[in-house]
Amino acid sequence: MRPVVGVMPLWDDDKDSLWMLPGYLEGLEEAGTLPLILPLTDDEEDLAQLMDMCDGFLFTGGHDVSPEVYGETPLEGLIAACEGRDRMEAIVLRKAIDEDKPLFGICRGIQYVNAALGGTLYQDLDLQHPSDIEHHQQPPYDVPIHEVTVLKESPLYACLQKEQLGVNSYHHQAIKDLAPGLKEMAVSPDGLIEAVYMPGHRFLWAVQWHPEFFGTKDDSSVKIFHAFADAMK
Repeated sequence: MRPVVGVMPLWDDDKDSLWMLPGYLEGLEEAGTLPLILPLTDDEEDLAQLMDMCDGFLFTGGHDVSPEVYGETPLEGLIAACEGRDRMEAIVLRKAIDEDKPLFGICRGIQYVNAALGGTLYQDLDLQHPSDIEHHQQPPYDVPIHEVTVLKESPLYACLQKEQLGVNSYHHQAIKDLAPGLKEMAVSPDGLIEAVYMPGHRFLWAVQWHPEFFGTKDDSSVKIFHAFADAMK
């Protein structure tokens, strides 16, 4: 039987509805797992039942992480948060860590994991971390826009066997202060942390870029999804 991955749902404010990018599901399926899109809920009993059905969890992209998660006041007009996802992911993250279940975070995923574990975020990169590096590319999203340096002592390097990696980039927030208990795996030329992991956990990785847009045409993205899948077997 294939490992089951609980996938955090995306929320559309305008349509008042859930939705999903197929690339997340396709990346998981190609790696040999069975994705299960979870409902948006912070009911602990319901989530406990659903999480017992899952072997791992994917924290998808989407809304900004609410600055309240990391003890800051939102910058006026710059934050589009989904408090329901923040509450839901707090429960899922805690249970995944307690039960040592694999978890993989993408874009918002790396930001939420860092904030929830005691780190902080740049609420808006243009305002708080101006740079010549393009972190908010225009379509198409399946092409690299800048490189990151993969740290040689990290599990990401062990997976990819390369120090330089071309990545796509679509975000206006990023890690500012790294959470205790996390270690960096990759950094951008302007010093932003682009990938992290939790030492001692079976698999807790998160990346700032979007491997779900690359599909199977990018070997590194395929390897990352497979590393996540292998951790559930």
